[in-house]
Amino acid sequence: MYELHTEKLLPRRQFLRRLARHGGLAGVVLVLSLVVGILGFHFFANQQWLDAYLNAAMLLSGMGPVGDFQGSIGKIFAGIYALYSGIVFLGATAVFLAPVVHRALHKLRLSEDRKRK
Repeated sequence: MYELHTEKLLPRRQFLRRLARHGGLAGVVLVLSLVVGILGFHFFANQQWLDAYLNAAMLLSGMGPVGDFQGSIGKIFAGIYALYSGIVFLGATAVFLAPVVHRALHKLRLSEDRKRK
């Protein structure tokens, strides 16, 4: 998927395209996770749609829940969704930043190779 260390640095236009693809993938995962959270808070915690959106968005962004949860199933869902959200947020960040980190390391490697010659 990425160029090897022996290959040239990817041109800026192709790099930006790669970054957009990774950002799109991370965005799709985050949006799907937000939808799952909204549905879960609405049906399991008996929250109105706007409150369900607020809780799902706050948990997914790492800010924490807002308000009280009614019933045991709502609290269990909130706990599971909070754990899931932490993993998804870190994973989406890693997917988005992977091309940037790869490009930086590749650039450093190429500059080291030039110094040795």
